Amino acid sequence: MSTQQNRRSFLTKAGVGAAALASTPLIQTFGTGLEDAKERTSMMSAPSDLRITAVKVAYSRAGGMFVKLETNQGITGWGESVDASVGSYYLLKRMAGNLTRTANPLRPNVIFEQIRKGGVFGGAQGGTFIATLTALECALWDLTGKALGLPIWQLLGGKFRDKVRVYCDTEFYAVGGKTPESFAKAAQDVVNRGYTAIKFDLDEANDPNKWDRTNWTASQMEIDRMVNSIAAARKQVGNKIDICCDMHGRYDAPTGRKAAKALEPYNLMWLEEPIPADNPEIYKSISAETSTPICCGENVYLTYGFTRLLSENMVDYIMPDLQKCGGLGEGQRIAALANAYYTPFSPHMVGTMVGAMASAHVCAAVPNFQILEWQTKSDTDQMWKDMVVYDKPFIEKGFMTVSDKPGIGVDVNVEGLKKYATQGVPFFE
Repeated sequence: MSTQQNRRSFLTKAGVGAAALASTPLIQTFGTGLEDAKERTSMMSAPSDLRITAVKVAYSRAGGMFVKLETNQGITGWGESVDASVGSYYLLKRMAGNLTRTANPLRPNVIFEQIRKGGVFGGAQGGTFIATLTALECALWDLTGKALGLPIWQLLGGKFRDKVRVYCDTEFYAVGGKTPESFAKAAQDVVNRGYTAIKFDLDEANDPNKWDRTNWTASQMEIDRMVNSIAAARKQVGNKIDICCDMHGRYDAPTGRKAAKALEPYNLMWLEEPIPADNPEIYKSISAETSTPICCGENVYLTYGFTRLLSENMVDYIMPDLQKCGGLGEGQRIAALANAYYTPFSPHMVGTMVGAMASAHVCAAVPNFQILEWQTKSDTDQMWKDMVVYDKPFIEKGFMTVSDKPGIGVDVNVEGLKKYATQGVPFFE
């Protein structure tokens, strides 16, 4: 059934005649004819009649999972998750089993909580379960926004800002042979593209100064490499550009303390995950011994996972990944908790523009948003443009403009995604 037919059906059911409509402010706002009024009522046509008819999933070789919600009104909801959702096809199908029979799909928070609480013995505390549910939850928000003709930021209570600042991750985790010169060059390239904040990766598995590939204690020569690289980047771009550093949780407590202390002269925005997220007490000890701000959160799940980090002042910044921590509603709840502790909310983001814009809606709708992650390859690699339907530049002068279109405002390009689909697994089945 088409959206146009449903609009007509809705108006007929409501008993609204042409004469009555012509005398209302609705016509003055949306046009002068009945047909124009009906068509420009966006997706508000009989949302109570909306039903999910199919839940489909696909995976990209870039590591993302995409959920597609099909409905009886031709409205499609899209959601994305990353990292921990790999291999989750059957888990998603199990979660989606009741969605095609539910009376009202326009309840993202309710459905999320029902599925999560129903899975407490099936791993619903984190990991693959929550990352998979995240994609489904995001798709429900997109569907709700499209059905009601509202952007997600409006559904979340309104926006504090029209644009969200982003930092450009140089993605040095994928580059070998990192030198101070390469750091300086990458920093200048990012600044030349209009960004005001940069992130560098400090961990290096192939560092010849590493004594032991398994042990997480860095040698002094490794620490020197990190410090010299950031010193070169800071010298290149000056003090007006923010610099973040990521250690990807690949070091131990003594190394985290030593690196944070050694990097103090370079005035970092933050040092990210010097140790894994598993033992938050150690974050507290690192934070207490340095003036370098410490950031954590991309591998923390649900609001519950952030309670001690925040209540015990273990970190200075939190960075939940809204494509795997539980979704958009959960992201807003995490931000609200952080706001109570005067802690900035700076989400991690490694997805496509679907995930980035979904995150941006949350960032716009919370008061304590600081900055959102953006990947440099999304600027330069055609794959990231091919996979989505979006008619504007992704980033302009270091900012992402939050979409005012219904739902997320970015759709998946199915044919484009198919070129980069993970082989050997179902594609939107």
